[in-house]
Amino acid sequence: SAEIERLQAMIDLEQEISAATAAAGSVVILSGNGSDIVVEDNAAKDPKLGFRNFGDYASAVFKAALPGNAPDPRLLPLRSAAAPTSFGNEGAGADGGFLVPPEFSKDIFMLSLDDEALLPLTDNVTVTGNSMAFPKDETTPWGTDGITVSWQAEAAREAGVPIVAGDTKVVEQGKADGIFIATTGIGRVPDGMLISGDRARPGDRIIVSGTIGDHGIAILSKRENLTFETAIFSDTAALHGLVAAMAARVPDIHCLRDPTRGGLATTLNELASQSGVGMRIRESAIPIRAEVAAACELLGIDPLYVANEGKLVAICADADTDALLCAMREHPLGQNAAIIGEVHEDEHSFVQMETALGGVRLVDWLAGEILPRIC
Repeated sequence: SAEIERLQAMIDLEQEISAATAAAGSVVILSGNGSDIVVEDNAAKDPKLGFRNFGDYASAVFKAALPGNAPDPRLLPLRSAAAPTSFGNEGAGADGGFLVPPEFSKDIFMLSLDDEALLPLTDNVTVTGNSMAFPKDETTPWGTDGITVSWQAEAAREAGVPIVAGDTKVVEQGKADGIFIATTGIGRVPDGMLISGDRARPGDRIIVSGTIGDHGIAILSKRENLTFETAIFSDTAALHGLVAAMAARVPDIHCLRDPTRGGLATTLNELASQSGVGMRIRESAIPIRAEVAAACELLGIDPLYVANEGKLVAICADADTDALLCAMREHPLGQNAAIIGEVHEDEHSFVQMETALGGVRLVDWLAGEILPRIC
């Protein structure tokens, strides 16, 4: 009948659209008469951004995280690299990670609300401010007073950002020496800004925003009950204000990264590897507090590998160095900023350091961990 033929034609057209979309990786649009197919070369309008399914997207992200691999071109519109991040230091991802295409993020959100998901099984409590609840360790029973609510309004006001999410961390029995809190921040990438771990170029200068090693040594001293004549404090700080001041003065910053796990040495090796360049730093130029240097020497720890929480590494063109350094030193969190080295050509992507004694040594990746995970 005419109705069956019409339905069959619609089915055939849908199959043709799917095939054209898969082949082109682009948006498929019907013409005004509904009979012709036009493939528009604009992947940004495709809710899957050219990926066949979530597995295809996840595979591309995994491959981009491997050393020496260039990201899949389909991932470039999803690059999240406008701010320094510890994403690379966490051993996963490149250039600060990638956003999830809208089609997949919608599916993930719906799964989180599924009848068998954890979220619908939790109690919903109305609060009058930002709050997060966490168990202390794996033995804490749900539904008891083991859940602790932490109010964060004061910290949020100081940082100028709202708290929008939180999660739980499960640790081994008896290993939690307090409460672990993780929050999620959402930012906006300014137009025309491209900061990425693969943008370091020969001739660029390397800048660190302040003294290194403060956080790791402060945590270590507390965990091991070590005391020093001079108190050592963690450098934990929100860096978005500093980054905004830097970007306003020098929009074309090439790389930004916070040297958290693995310290300054690991961060520089990551950037050198991603950019395919070598780096040479000067030991005498690296800012470090005398008490931190003394503690590292006493404990046999190289401060280059000690974690930081309120510092960042910036790489920019030589011509922009003075302006960027000036902007950093004008900000409270960058008063001790210093130029510590340069980028040069090196097919092996080695990081080297001129020592205080006049020699040169290789600054390798961190092998093992100086401390259990602290950030």
